[in-house]
Amino acid sequence: MSGGGELAFLELTAVAELIRGRQVSSVEVTETILQRIEDVDGRLQSYATVTGDSALEAARLADAEMAAGNYRGPLHGVPVAVKDLCFTRDTPTAAGGTIRADFVPPFDATVVHRLKEAGAVITGKLRMTEGAYAEHHPSLPTPVNPWDSDTWVGSSSSGSGVATAAGLCYASLGSDTGGSIRLPSAQNGVTGIKPTWGRVSRYGVVELAESLDHIGPMTRSARDAGVVLTAIAGEDIHDPAAVSVPVPNYADNLRLHRAPTVGIDWDLTATFDDATRTMLTTVVRTLESLGWRVYPIELPDFENASADWEHMCAVETAAAHAGTYPSRASEYGPALARLIDTGLGLSAVDYQALLSRRRAFTGRMKRIFRDIDLVLLPGAGLASPTTATMSSLGTSPELLAALLVPTAPLDICGTPTISLPGGFTERGTPIGFSYAAATSRSSCWSALRTHSSR
Repeated sequence: MSGGGELAFLELTAVAELIRGRQVSSVEVTETILQRIEDVDGRLQSYATVTGDSALEAARLADAEMAAGNYRGPLHGVPVAVKDLCFTRDTPTAAGGTIRADFVPPFDATVVHRLKEAGAVITGKLRMTEGAYAEHHPSLPTPVNPWDSDTWVGSSSSGSGVATAAGLCYASLGSDTGGSIRLPSAQNGVTGIKPTWGRVSRYGVVELAESLDHIGPMTRSARDAGVVLTAIAGEDIHDPAAVSVPVPNYADNLRLHRAPTVGIDWDLTATFDDATRTMLTTVVRTLESLGWRVYPIELPDFENASADWEHMCAVETAAAHAGTYPSRASEYGPALARLIDTGLGLSAVDYQALLSRRRAFTGRMKRIFRDIDLVLLPGAGLASPTTATMSSLGTSPELLAALLVPTAPLDICGTPTISLPGGFTERGTPIGFSYAAATSRSSCWSALRTHSSR
């Protein structure tokens, strides 16, 4: 491997132990990652901005602190990157578009501040689709899937998925409004967490849809995701939706105390493509061989919920962009513009009907978890599609709805979900599955012991 060899592909927790044990310095690790970015990201295009100078400064500080006996924890001195909708002081935050290209925030987003407080080394800002919706802005580069350049990279946290998979950071932050952590995680073969809505502050994060947006980690193992989630979660006076609930040490809470119960809706599964169905069947057989109990269940109407999601998102996106749309409509790409136009065209009566269905769906999902710990779903509604197949995603409501069937409904109800690598397609490209859990249980974490490493 060029530009870093095996060191760049270690899990976050593994490189953290090397740094802590002084077997390698944070500066050496950071230099390795920055060199690898220089070597391969010209092709992969995962970074919008590389902050090499400030990263090395942070690495030198981390080394000095650890030499003085001040160890902040497993993120101390470890290079990570953040999606380019997270405010970063003195560094542009364009959110995948051109309108904000010159915007330099005067402060860090809460999640970025918390990463820095944990000692993480921020190597830069990662590319994303325009406004965190379906497609990249037509005048900006599109990240390339490191497994296969003809395979869709996922949206909207595309750069996060690519950089994490390609050894260009040890963890990244993504956002998930309809599946935008889970989709690129599945497409790039990494692990992604969409936390419970309100578990992680969204202060200083550019909105797509305020009541649907979630911020979470993308990593190379579930344990690594736990480390990052522990660092960024918690209440925030700047975000009234951030819940005041103690933050556990997720990475240390992976031990199983009993075999969990898993539900799968086989009727819904039958609507997915062959590769997805085969993968889910393999997952079920593996779980049963481990002593997990898998039961057939009937989920609420995920397909209609997925279709409703776009209209909910459209209304909130139109509100978020009221300052620049339609006044600067010519600067928008076609996908985001169409979404905003859809939102502007909906009436208050239409939106109230959506809210009523949302409440009903959320209530039915809560009842599902009375009898089971986890719901098993694919990481995406389509298994590793090609870029050609997905070329009309932002302008085809039917294609978007089909893709988001297993993801968007869980943003509607705010249910915590983890996406995990589930193997490979016949083309050798990654495919993923996910677990969803009740917001009031810890089972989603304790059940991950089996999958805590790729």
